[in-house]
Amino acid sequence: MSDTATFAGLDPATLADTLRVAGSPGFDRWQDQIRRTGGCSDPIHLTGYVVHKDKISGEVLHRYSTEHEPGGRLRIACGNRRASRCPACAWTYAGDTYHLIRAGLVGDSAREIPATVRDHPRVFATLTAPSFGPVHNRPKGGICGCGTRHNADDPILGTALDPASYDYAGAVLFNNHASELWMRFANRLRREIAARAGLTQRELADACRVSYGKVAEFQKRGAVHFHAVIRLDGPDGPESAPPPWASVGLLTDSVRAAVRHSYTSVSVPASGEQPARTFQWGRQLDVRPVKAFGDGSELTEQAVASYVAKYATKAAETTGTVDRRVGNKEVLELLGVPDHPRRLIEACLDLHPLYPDRKLRDWAHMLGFRGHFSSKSRRYSTTLGALRQTRADYRAAQERHARGLDDTPPDTVLVLADWQYAGHGHTLGESTLAASIARDLQLNRETARQALADLRQEGEHDHE
Repeated sequence: MSDTATFAGLDPATLADTLRVAGSPGFDRWQDQIRRTGGCSDPIHLTGYVVHKDKISGEVLHRYSTEHEPGGRLRIACGNRRASRCPACAWTYAGDTYHLIRAGLVGDSAREIPATVRDHPRVFATLTAPSFGPVHNRPKGGICGCGTRHNADDPILGTALDPASYDYAGAVLFNNHASELWMRFANRLRREIAARAGLTQRELADACRVSYGKVAEFQKRGAVHFHAVIRLDGPDGPESAPPPWASVGLLTDSVRAAVRHSYTSVSVPASGEQPARTFQWGRQLDVRPVKAFGDGSELTEQAVASYVAKYATKAAETTGTVDRRVGNKEVLELLGVPDHPRRLIEACLDLHPLYPDRKLRDWAHMLGFRGHFSSKSRRYSTTLGALRQTRADYRAAQERHARGLDDTPPDTVLVLADWQYAGHGHTLGESTLAASIARDLQLNRETARQALADLRQEGEHDHE
C-alpha cells in the first residue's frame, strides 16, 4: 500500500487516527482481517470462540477465540449488495450475479447445467417504463426539448422539462407495481409462445419451459425498467433440448407480442384526488438474440452477463436519491436531495395514506420500487445461495488445512461455538486504510480478469 496515496489530503483527525492504527501492535492481524473481508467498508464485529473436538475421545483438535484479535474482535464482511454502501461487498455480489447469468448462457458442469444450453434459443430483452412527462434527454438529433445539446454527464438529464405538469405520482406508482407487471408479462409470454407453436398451455408445459434471469435498473428519470435473459428449454429445463419449433425468431415475436398485449397491464384504483390508472410497458422495447461468439455487432454471452452484473449492485441512488429509508420530507433538505428525486420521494410519502397496502413510505427512498433487483426463474441456472455456499466450503477447506484437520473426517468432529454481535464499521483511520486495501484488491482482480478475458478471446478466435 502506498503511504503517499493513503495519507494525502487527510484532515488532521483522520490522519492522526490512521497513524494510530498503522502503529498499533495488532496492525498486521487487523490488515489480514480486512483483506479477508475484501476491504469491506462496514464490517460486522463479533466476539466469541469456536472449539473443534473429536466426537469419540473428546480431544480438543483446535480452539479459536477472539480474545487475541485486535480489539478482541473478529471482523467479517457486511455482505451489502449496494455499491453506494460497500463497494467491496457489492463487487462480490456482482461477481456472483455474473456467474449466475453466465451459467444460464454457457452452462456450468459443477452445477449440472450442460454446455448444450448454448444451443437453446435465448434473447436479451429490455422492458421500459411509459412516459410520465417530457424530460431532459439526448435524442439522436442531439437537441433536447429545452433547446440545449446536453453533455452525457449533465446532471439535468432525466429531470422534468416542466415539473409542474410531470406525473410524479404516476411514476412512483408504476415503480411500485413494476414487479407485478413483470409477472403478467411472463404469464402472457407463455401464452404467446403456445399460440405460435399451435399448442395449449398444458401441451406447452409438456414440451417447453421458459426460463429467465433479470435485473432492475433505474433510468435517470427515476423510472424502473428490466433487463432480462429469456431462454427456451425442453420440459425438464436446461438439461433437455427445446422442441424443434422453438427458435429465436419465435421467442422474439412472442416477447414483443406479450409486452404489447392488453392483458399485460396493472390497474391501480382511484383514491382521494388520485385518478384510476392502468400501467403498461413503455414504447421503447429492445429484444436481441444472444450469440455464443459475436462479430462485434452482436450481443455475446460475456457482454450480457457483465451488463446484468453491473446493474445488480445499483439502486435508486443512481438518480440522486438516498440509499436508506426516509422518515419525512424535512430530512430531504438536510440531505441535499436534488429537486427531481426529491419530488418523487415526496410523492411516495403523500400517496402512502391513499394506498397503505403498497407501503410507499417504506420504499420512498427506492422511489416506490419494492421488488428484488435481481431475480430468476427456478430452472434458469444456479442460485446465489449455491454460489455463496461454494465460496464458504472453499474457505472452510482452507481453514481445515490451516488447523491441520485435513486428515480428520468432518463427521467425526464436534463443533462448539458461541458468537456475539459487538458492533460494526471502522474508525476514521481504519476506514482510510480499509479503502486502500480495497483498492489494492480491486487492482489485482482487474488484472486477473483482463488476463482471463484475453485467454477467452483467444479461445473464441480459435472457434471462428
